[in-house]
Amino acid sequence: MNFEISLEEKLKQLPSSAGVYQYFDASGHLLYIGKAKNLKNRVKSYFKFTPNLQAAPDLSPRIYKMICETKALEWIVLPNENEALILENSLIKQLKPKYNVLLRDDKTYPYIFVDLNEDFPRLEITRKIEKGKNIKYFGPYSSGAKDILDTIYEIVPLVQKKSCINGKKACLFHQIGKCLAPCEGKITKEEYKKILDEALLYIYNKSKLLSKLEDKMNFYSSEFRFEEALVLRDRIKTIEKSQIKSSIDLASNEDIDIFSVAHKNEKAVVVKMFLRDGKIASSSHDFIKILTIEDEKSFDYSEIYKRAIINYYKDDLPIVPKEILISDVLENEDIEELEEYLKNRFNKRVKITNPKIDKKKTLCDVAKNNAFELLRIEFSKEKSTIYSEIKELFSLNTLPYIIETFDNSHMMGQARVGGMVVYKEELENFSKQDYRHYNLESLDEYSQMRELLSKRAESFIKNPAPDLWIIDGGSTLLNLAFMISQSVGINLDIIAISKEKIDAKAHRAKGKANDILHFRNKDGQIESLKLLNSDKRLQFVQKLRDEAHRFAISFHKKQKRKEDKEISLHQITGIGPAKIKKLLLYFGEFEKIKNASFEELKEVLNQKDAQNIVDYFQKD
Repeated sequence: MNFEISLEEKLKQLPSSAGVYQYFDASGHLLYIGKAKNLKNRVKSYFKFTPNLQAAPDLSPRIYKMICETKALEWIVLPNENEALILENSLIKQLKPKYNVLLRDDKTYPYIFVDLNEDFPRLEITRKIEKGKNIKYFGPYSSGAKDILDTIYEIVPLVQKKSCINGKKACLFHQIGKCLAPCEGKITKEEYKKILDEALLYIYNKSKLLSKLEDKMNFYSSEFRFEEALVLRDRIKTIEKSQIKSSIDLASNEDIDIFSVAHKNEKAVVVKMFLRDGKIASSSHDFIKILTIEDEKSFDYSEIYKRAIINYYKDDLPIVPKEILISDVLENEDIEELEEYLKNRFNKRVKITNPKIDKKKTLCDVAKNNAFELLRIEFSKEKSTIYSEIKELFSLNTLPYIIETFDNSHMMGQARVGGMVVYKEELENFSKQDYRHYNLESLDEYSQMRELLSKRAESFIKNPAPDLWIIDGGSTLLNLAFMISQSVGINLDIIAISKEKIDAKAHRAKGKANDILHFRNKDGQIESLKLLNSDKRLQFVQKLRDEAHRFAISFHKKQKRKEDKEISLHQITGIGPAKIKKLLLYFGEFEKIKNASFEELKEVLNQKDAQNIVDYFQKD
């Protein structure tokens, strides 16, 4: 960050163009990212210039505090306000500034769809737009899409598999009464359409579907088939989870999305409800971390609605609503900006309104009430205290909702690998789909950790940074992690955990040493803590470290086996790297090469090489 030019001088250089601006504190930490139609007018509105440069008096408490901390300013000029809005959103997710509202990246929700062009259509799940004109979508579903579909296929005799309709003969599904065998002409298109309409009715009316499931669950229970009853009980809960119960029916076939925001202390929640064909189809919600606010007026509803709407509609969607309802009043300028963004995004006008009367107002009230109820439940959770305790103990900037933990592994320099495991507060568990492993080139442990963390930091632009890193190592690796996060402009909380040294050894495997926790305090100084083994905060960090260690070790073993097999191939006379590559491209894996016949090997290499490989493995 260039501090040679004063903030006052930088303010004088501001252009009158559209763009994105960034505020930094005295240490070069990023405080805020904003966008403007006119950079000069927007940025200068934060300041008062006489008798000296200071924060403007009419700012909200949160923004006033931010401007008082601001010591440097940078900006990026862009062709128009819409492009500035898109870049602003991308940079906020990537860099996580202190004073911006930080939403989790919206997931791609699944839809149920049916292709009505087919003679005997099936219901399927998709997360993308399917090709074809006469396709009907239902959703999106935050949860329960698969459970809904599984239940429908159990109670309605639709074509069960895509491959069934191409067959010439009725299969097992027909024999057990789950399909009416259109492949053998046992049902006409018209008769099948009535069955399809029945299936669609269960999607439109989940209460009927749930009623069927409950009847079946009670039957299993009465027959002492408790395991099957438990499966259905879990399925019922999953389907109910995505559903907001309401008797509201707009008596029209409108597709409308509803957004509502509620907040309390350092937490806010965004509720999204999806109205399809005039009825509530599903809902989802996202919790947001916010800075503590002094009063209601300092809570920025506008910024949260903008982030939530841009985040959700950034991807192509099978269903783009005719209208978006919001539960709070926004400035006309903000609404116009969002409508312009949606028009450019989908080439379609989507109206954004805050209704005051009738059923649409009631829909917004339902969403708002659910938002407050979600906050009440969230704050009543006893398990959530571990996150606030860790935040307080380690002087973290935010509650650690998403935590990434790193470890590396090798044996005498062989199979050098690194592993990253991810823990999410919303799951209260590890998110194994987000785990990553890395092959490393570096030889020593310090260089390996630097390579591992650098690779992760380089991917922040695609997969935004978490709230907390946990490193398996001491204060040296803590400093390394801090430097890497700073090099990409991320203010990231970091904890390191190491074994205390006994006779210059850690004795990890023997359990003779205690764990020591290392972190940076508010003044930037490194502190080390040795907690009691019974301390829940220590046990939580240990659990994450141990999972990272297990994941890295398991990947190391896999790579070691692979390397050992490759080494064994190198020992065969006449077999070099080029021939090994050729064999792997053909057979796919070492085990298949080892078990291949002479004739199979001769197809890839010459007769002499094939015989040498067969002789080697027979001898082995």
